[in-house]
Amino acid sequence: MDAFFASVALLRYPQLKGLPLVIGGGRRRVDEMLARDWAHVPRHEIPAEAFPLLRDYVGRGVITTATYPARQFGVGSAMGMMKAAKLCPQAITLPVDFDEVRRISRQFKAVIVGIAPVMQDRGVDEVYIDFTDVPGGQREGGRVLARLIQKSIFEATGLTCSIGVAPNKLLAKLASEMNKPNGITILYEHDLQQKIWPLPARKVNGIGPKADAKLERLGVRTVGELAACSREWLVTHFGKASGAWMHDMAWGRDERPVVTESEPVSMSRETTFERDLHAVRDRAELGAIFTDLCERVAEDLQRKGYVGRTIGIKLRYDDFKTATRDQSIAQYTADAKLIRRTAGLALKRVPLEKPLRLLGVRVGSLVRADSPEAQAPAVPARPAPRAQPTRDADALTGSLF
Repeated sequence: MDAFFASVALLRYPQLKGLPLVIGGGRRRVDEMLARDWAHVPRHEIPAEAFPLLRDYVGRGVITTATYPARQFGVGSAMGMMKAAKLCPQAITLPVDFDEVRRISRQFKAVIVGIAPVMQDRGVDEVYIDFTDVPGGQREGGRVLARLIQKSIFEATGLTCSIGVAPNKLLAKLASEMNKPNGITILYEHDLQQKIWPLPARKVNGIGPKADAKLERLGVRTVGELAACSREWLVTHFGKASGAWMHDMAWGRDERPVVTESEPVSMSRETTFERDLHAVRDRAELGAIFTDLCERVAEDLQRKGYVGRTIGIKLRYDDFKTATRDQSIAQYTADAKLIRRTAGLALKRVPLEKPLRLLGVRVGSLVRADSPEAQAPAVPARPAPRAQPTRDADALTGSLF
């Protein structure tokens, strides 16, 4: 989907189309502010000048996505909003409407399954489709079917998407990025040298910043230069698995099938705070955030039909060090109160003297809610390690949660 989070926001505020817009930041209730200050006009007639601007943003939030007019200034996903404000101060900023994003995500995927049922979910805004056996799917190399999918998604949601058609998932992913927005790219095996090899190596999904930096130090910048490296050389520098994968990737090889169902290992929710929060000074705010995270994880589990019995927490301190703890329980659950209570027990095993910049809650060891495992009698939980708190840690935990 094209700039999905921003596109969903533009459905709500169509008057912002064509303007630089970034989605991200904190928990500010922009909708409530606008409804209060502009109650006398319809939502779609609220002037653009009424919306908050990126230049006025203060905090540590990151950009989830940006509209294409904002991207022209160098603004992009995962960029800190304070940094983005220097590049495009005039951009309008809105928080993510997660409920609406998930609703439209389910809507566009239902459209696809109705046309090409062999679909692999790849997150809220992306899927893989195997249309080998779809009647008429091979017409014009798949372009006819791609146009049908684009048209059907637009009619159902009002949103556009970009589609890459290729012999495998690796090449299809690369192709889908080549002609955005609302584009279709057909990529054949014989296009590898002309269209793929000139790309920077970092464009390939799976080569992150660290691997790209190492390749740069080794004098390898493009996919073509990577293809010129022997498998043995890559294995020597990057290890057996990663080196072999890089060699296959550079030559366009990918045998992974489109998997229609994959069981999640865990579900989690986390949030980075606008400012550092302390377990004592900000206990009410932290407690409310903690409860909200537990409730959101429980809602995710219930909506998707899963239960779990390993509850975990994640903290990131002001010095960027991270602490995680897990706590197992006797029965599988998707109950928000039990998740919160168990996560609180895990929280008692970490020090809370330092200010926090992030808090997360995770539920693991998932099974289907209607599975025999979920219906079986409770089993004894794995005992948690005996806590070795600092002098005030238990007191802080108890006062906060």
